[in-house]
Amino acid sequence: MEAAPALVFEGVSKRFAAGGRVVEALDGVDVRIQPGKVTGLIGPDGAGKTTLMRLAAGLLMPDRGAIRVLDIDVVREPLRVQSSVGYMPQRFGLYEDLSVQENLDLYADLQGVPPADRPARYRELMHMTGLAPFTRRLAGRLSGGMKQKLGLACTLVRPPRLLLLDEPTVGVDPVSRRELWAIVYRQVRDQGMSVLLSTAYLDEAERCDEVVLMHAGHSLGQGTPASFSEPMRGRSFHVNAPSLGKRKLSTRLGRVPGIIDSIIEGEQVRVVTAETGLPDLAAALPDVPDLTAEAAEPVFEDAFIARLKTREEGVAGTATTLVSHQVAESAAGEAVIEVHELERRFGDFVAVKGVSFQVRRGEIFGLLGANGAGKTTTFRMLCGLLPVSAGEVRVAGLDLRRAAARARGRLGYMAQRFSLYVDLTVMQNLRFFASAYGLDRKRARQRIGWALEAFELADYVDTNAADLPLGFKQRLAMAAALMHEPDILFLDEPTSGVDPLARREFWQRINALAAAGVTVLVTTHFMDEANYCDRLVIMAQGEILAEDTPAGMKARFRSEEHPDPTMEDAFIGLIEAHERQGEAAA
Repeated sequence: MEAAPALVFEGVSKRFAAGGRVVEALDGVDVRIQPGKVTGLIGPDGAGKTTLMRLAAGLLMPDRGAIRVLDIDVVREPLRVQSSVGYMPQRFGLYEDLSVQENLDLYADLQGVPPADRPARYRELMHMTGLAPFTRRLAGRLSGGMKQKLGLACTLVRPPRLLLLDEPTVGVDPVSRRELWAIVYRQVRDQGMSVLLSTAYLDEAERCDEVVLMHAGHSLGQGTPASFSEPMRGRSFHVNAPSLGKRKLSTRLGRVPGIIDSIIEGEQVRVVTAETGLPDLAAALPDVPDLTAEAAEPVFEDAFIARLKTREEGVAGTATTLVSHQVAESAAGEAVIEVHELERRFGDFVAVKGVSFQVRRGEIFGLLGANGAGKTTTFRMLCGLLPVSAGEVRVAGLDLRRAAARARGRLGYMAQRFSLYVDLTVMQNLRFFASAYGLDRKRARQRIGWALEAFELADYVDTNAADLPLGFKQRLAMAAALMHEPDILFLDEPTSGVDPLARREFWQRINALAAAGVTVLVTTHFMDEANYCDRLVIMAQGEILAEDTPAGMKARFRSEEHPDPTMEDAFIGLIEAHERQGEAAA
């Protein structure tokens, strides 16, 4: 006899009122989640993923349709559902002033775990998450990856039959992501658990047994990742042109009729075509003599983009024309960020120690590292937002320790977390930042008009920032950072939690800005995005482990077993080698 589905949605609809509009979050959705499997919930911002999760957890009621969770009617018995499932939302409610152990105790109390059962379960969870040495540490003192693992541990204090995870790996470094996935699959294997997991990382879709693809409140299909990617065979290609460079090649290929997607993948460009076969690239790019192309193995991301991407022409060009006149006055290739023996101490704790590097004008420079590596602390010192404990920092020719205010006037800064004023409308935010940057009335009008057009925000001028979809929040934050036409742009994990469509649009803009001479310093946990950088450093425990081009980083880990290592391979290899050195020294 076939086991009953862990979750069934039949014709489910749910609408909300937001910003004076009615949003159809789900519209007639049918989904069946099989027991004992990991099912991925995939879709762009605003697809309805979080609404589906909250309905499945019994925290919302549908307007229409039926939902059964573990054979329980959600509408009739929501409290029974809530006590039967484990739900970890995007912002899990850890109590940051409590220790790791106190958080576990609190959630054990809330979930009714008998005291006699707790010690063995705690030991298992702490071993799985690697948090055993940190049980007395305050949750607020944990790194981002450790917080996510603690949140998952609290959710699993009483093992549920159905585990709902809403983007559990957002903002988490590759090492921690791998560990979180190992924990999830261990629950499936050892506990027979069913898991529904939403994610913004499309490579994670490949790790799922099945995926549900959603868009604009509709389910577009459900099946194995291969059932989505296999029909893309003959439409996915790798293109190379060393004389042009991968960033310029990607931009130009994206304009070729018949190509619907063009992204950097390693040291080449991956393209997806509208139909089977590749357009005549020699005719489309006649000035590129060393152009080569070959078929690529299709992946789930190709299918995702082919179904959902709409072509948006002119966005990157607009950004270029509006900044190039300001930046081109300075010599290309000069060092505009100079860091020498940078150090930052918090009491006895040294968060950043002996960090040195240079960033040249018009360069995209990446700052990578595991959670807690010191990236954001370094970043905030370079922006003049955090005092330097020791060392030298020069930005745009100005010593940050002596002229921080003047230096900040040359910078644009986009914070890791959305940091605009959520209770102000889009227009009010833009006016505020134009005033904060000292733009006169005429210039402010011009720049606000530019922001509304270039970032396609005109339809949202009267919408509060809090009510914007995540991708549009990111657009608004970037528009605000560019309001005063800075020649150096700092981006702290700008695409964290943003869907692949919005990430592509974001990097189109960044590439255009760099081409215009804007210097970009970016931190990211998306290792694929590191390939867009001209150079990068990888940090751990406040120190730089390596500085190189992406190709140079990957070449360090090339071997017979791994002839074509990825940036994730290089990142994990460097972190693990650093940990082994630390263990040997101890």
